[in-house]
Amino acid sequence: MYRILIVEDDAAIAQAMRKQLSLWGLEARCARNFRDIIGEFREFDPQLVLLDIVLPFYGGYHWCAEIRKISKVPIVFISSASDNMNIVMAMNMGGDDFISKPFDLNVLMAKIQAILRRTYDFASSADTLEHNGAVLNLSDASLSYQGERIELSRNEYRILQTLLEKKGQVVSRDTLMQRLWETDSFVDENTLTVNVTRLRKKLADVGLEEFIATRKGLGYVIG
Repeated sequence: MYRILIVEDDAAIAQAMRKQLSLWGLEARCARNFRDIIGEFREFDPQLVLLDIVLPFYGGYHWCAEIRKISKVPIVFISSASDNMNIVMAMNMGGDDFISKPFDLNVLMAKIQAILRRTYDFASSADTLEHNGAVLNLSDASLSYQGERIELSRNEYRILQTLLEKKGQVVSRDTLMQRLWETDSFVDENTLTVNVTRLRKKLADVGLEEFIATRKGLGYVIG
């Protein structure tokens, strides 16, 4: 389920958007603390941001620039200030689209779905595996998350690849060891534990705590 952060200070408009997004199976949250949109962004970790231009304390352009410092997540500006200068400014600041108020909720949904498909369906192609914004690149065995690149050892890469390929399923330790043996990396139980621990630390260091869960007596799962 994709997560959408709505940064709109008109409560009626924000709630209407949240309700419409929920009807389409998207998890939407309306920002509450307009002094700290970055804090809300980090906590919710959305796959797309709907951002008004005129906001309390700091404007949408300010928050777009701050988000762009830490993430490449799609940003859609929503504003009644829809003159050409504002549209050009929004795009130059790092926005991915601009929707003028008043707008039809169905048009909003169509644009959001198109951006999500463009951004994340391609990230799920044969060359990458993706989960919750973390993208494993199969061509160079690297992991990227919110603009950061995480270098993986060969064993860490194989473990994460196997878990992502079976996302939502429990993968036994035996299965993981067999996968590593296939690449001439002969590991025992202790070596597997060490590799999983190191991988988890690398994930946690970039904000992906509990990305890999343990199912006691069964194995590991990404879900």
